[in-house]
Amino acid sequence: MTLIIPIYALICGLLLGSFYNVVGLRVPAGESIVHPPSHCTKCGTRLKPRDLVPVLSFLLSRGRCRHCGIKLSGLYPLGELLTGLLFLWVVLQEGISGRGMIGLLLVSLAVIVTVADMKYMLIPNKVLLFFTPILLAMVLLFPDGSLWSHLAGAAVGGGIPLLLALFGGMGMGDVKLFALCGWVLGVPNVLIAFLAACTMGTVVYGLLILCGIVRRRQPVPFGPWLAAGALLAYGYGSTMISGYLSLWN
Repeated sequence: MTLIIPIYALICGLLLGSFYNVVGLRVPAGESIVHPPSHCTKCGTRLKPRDLVPVLSFLLSRGRCRHCGIKLSGLYPLGELLTGLLFLWVVLQEGISGRGMIGLLLVSLAVIVTVADMKYMLIPNKVLLFFTPILLAMVLLFPDGSLWSHLAGAAVGGGIPLLLALFGGMGMGDVKLFALCGWVLGVPNVLIAFLAACTMGTVVYGLLILCGIVRRRQPVPFGPWLAAGALLAYGYGSTMISGYLSLWN
């Protein structure tokens, strides 16, 4: 692979990450993603091209609006940088392939869900409805194993969170999100994804409690951890399973 393709993937990810921020912040609030154009949420000033360069504009303005000085959310550069790096990771892992395209779609879904859930504690149905038919079709075209594995993954991915949701441990948005992730990952990778999500979420939640940032029993978004677990299993699930099995041989 030439160096041009990874660089192109990184740039595309940075640019799309800026758009995914808009989707993640506006859709849960019931706002249009095209109107009004990008603007300061306090003073209403329409942003110019120099204000819309991913990551760089945030750094040059020191995280503040150039017009009114209000402090900008760190979600903006985080979403842009995360998308760029994850696009680069997928292309380096899979190249330009069917599985690579599925990986880019999974990254896109993960970033939008993370932004929305961190801001509003909500995973928008409109976002899931947009990605569902596309991922259904892509997995049918480029399955990773048997179709039954993907169907079982969807059932397990939706079933486990549903049981937890019945006892108030998760929201229905988490259920629908992970059912879709399970369809993409299949069995047994969906189990790796769920275990990874629970582990990461528990560790971070514990650290936040120790630091006094959140209180015990305070609701926290779990969608970002489900998305992160799905990406981890997508990239390294088979390696993790082989490593675990080798411990018993």
